[in-house]
Amino acid sequence: MKAPRRAVPAGASPTLIAALRGLIVAMATAVVGVTGMLTFISVRMARKVVTPGGRLPDTKILDVDTAAQTITLTRTPDTVLPGRYGLFTVGTAAYLKLGSVLSADETSVKRKLLTHVGPDAQLAPDAAFSGWYFDQPEELHLPFSVELVGSPVGPCPAWIFPAAEPSDTWVVQVHGRGTTRAECLRAVPVFHAAGLTSLVVSYRNDGEAPRSRGGAYGLGATEWRDVDAAIGLARRRGARRVIVMGWSMGGAIALQLALSSAHRDILTGIILESPVIDWRIVLSHQARLLGLPSQVADLAIGTLRREWTTPVTGADVAIPFDRLDVVSRAAELRHPILILHSDDDGFVPSDASHDLVVARPDLVDLQIFDVARHTKLWNYDQERWTAAITGWLTRTGQVTPAV
Repeated sequence: MKAPRRAVPAGASPTLIAALRGLIVAMATAVVGVTGMLTFISVRMARKVVTPGGRLPDTKILDVDTAAQTITLTRTPDTVLPGRYGLFTVGTAAYLKLGSVLSADETSVKRKLLTHVGPDAQLAPDAAFSGWYFDQPEELHLPFSVELVGSPVGPCPAWIFPAAEPSDTWVVQVHGRGTTRAECLRAVPVFHAAGLTSLVVSYRNDGEAPRSRGGAYGLGATEWRDVDAAIGLARRRGARRVIVMGWSMGGAIALQLALSSAHRDILTGIILESPVIDWRIVLSHQARLLGLPSQVADLAIGTLRREWTTPVTGADVAIPFDRLDVVSRAAELRHPILILHSDDDGFVPSDASHDLVVARPDLVDLQIFDVARHTKLWNYDQERWTAAITGWLTRTGQVTPAV
C-alpha cells in the first residue's frame, strides 16, 4: 500500500504548520499591498501628466536690495545659470526680469534685477524661475496683430509679427506644456531679422485657447490639429512655405504636424527646442528623479494608452505613445529638422534627440548644449542659439543669404 501524500513532513508540529501558513499569508498580503501602492502612484502620475496645472514655485526669494537693485534666490541648477531670465512672483509685481549672477554660494544666488523694484514692493517668498524673459509681445518693439485661429475646439488666440518686407515664408511657433505663447517670444526677433513672418499660436487647454471636452492634454496627439488650423490661416494669408518651431511638448506637436498635417506640402522645415520626441523616455526620467521604481512609469504609460482607463486618468482620449515616438517613425520624416537641446535638461532628457539624429542624419541637425537646462538655451547663450538657427535657415534654403 502507498503511503498517503502529505502537504508537510510527517511529524511536523501544529505550531510549525501555523507559522508556515502565517508566513504565506503575510507574503501574499505584502505583494498585494506593494502592487496596490505602485498602481496608486502610477495612476496619480498618469493624471498629473495629462492635467493642465498652474505654475509651481521652484525657488524662494531670500532678499531684495532695492538700493542696489539685486535679488537673492535659493540656489538651484537653474537659478545659478548665467544669462538673462524671468521670475514669476506673487505680490506687487507678477514678473521680474533678471540679469547676470553677481555672486553665489552653496545655498543662494544673487542676481541683478533688470525690472525696477521700488522700496515699497512686497513680494512673497515663493517664486518660479523662468526662461521666458519677455512676457508681453509689446516688449519686442515689433509690429504685431492679435488674431483668432478657427480650430476644432474653437477660436485660439495668436500673434502675428509680420516681416519687415512682404514674405511668403512664415514660422509657426508652438509653446510647451504648462506654459503659454509668451514662451516663444524670444525667437521672434531672430526670424524677423531673417525676413520671416512669425505666427505664435495657442492650443486647446493651455489656459488661453478653448478647453477640450475633458480639458486634458493629449501630449501632442490632439493639440496638433489646432496648430494645423493655424498653418491653414497662414496659408490663406499668403504663406507658401512654413517652418514649425516647437518648444518642449510643442516639439511633439511640431513632429506630429510633420507626419500628419493637411498642409505638409508647404512645410519646409522643423525647429525643435528642448523637444519631447518620445514620451516614454520623458516619463521614465521623471520617475527616476522622484526616486520611484521604473514600474511606476511603465504602469502610468500602460494606463494612459488604454481607452477604458480615461475616466481614471482624466485624459480625453487614450494616449498613442507609439504614434508619438518619432524615433521609431523616423523613416516617415521628410523635412529638414534642427534640434537645440541641452544634455543637462532636467525635464526632457536629450536621449531621444541623439537617437533621432542617428536614425536620420540626412535630415536632422542636432546642436547640443552642455549646461543650459530645459528651454533656457537662448538665455544661456543667445549668440550661439541665434547663430545655430540663422545658419540652419541659410543651409536649408529657407532664406537667401545676405550679400
